[in-house]
Amino acid sequence: MKYGEKKISKAGLEKWPNPYQDRDYTIDISFPEFTCLCPNSGYPDFAMIKINYIPDKYIVELKSLKLYLNSFRDRGISHESATNRIFDDLKKLLKARHLEVIGDFNPRGNVKTVVRVSTQENESED
Repeated sequence: MKYGEKKISKAGLEKWPNPYQDRDYTIDISFPEFTCLCPNSGYPDFAMIKINYIPDKYIVELKSLKLYLNSFRDRGISHESATNRIFDDLKKLLKARHLEVIGDFNPRGNVKTVVRVSTQENESED
């Protein structure tokens, strides 16, 4: 196993203290090389994952996020499940004031999928 594969296999999201808890500000993160596998065919799916959030007490450590997102590359998972899983894991970790995760998947079979999940859509769960 190569060193990058080892790092990815041990990936876990990490949080850091928000240095500006007294104000609202937005963090926009783009991950343009997201990959996962179709759970039916095993073909690769490619996407841009966009994460937008207003932190409360914590921010996500970016290297841990990169490794976490790379851990999906060999996982058979639907577009909807991947996007919602990322949202759920970040929501649990950060407890952000606002969180939105967008999975903007490349067309496959002439079908384009964009999956958008945000705290506004899920506030009744809290």
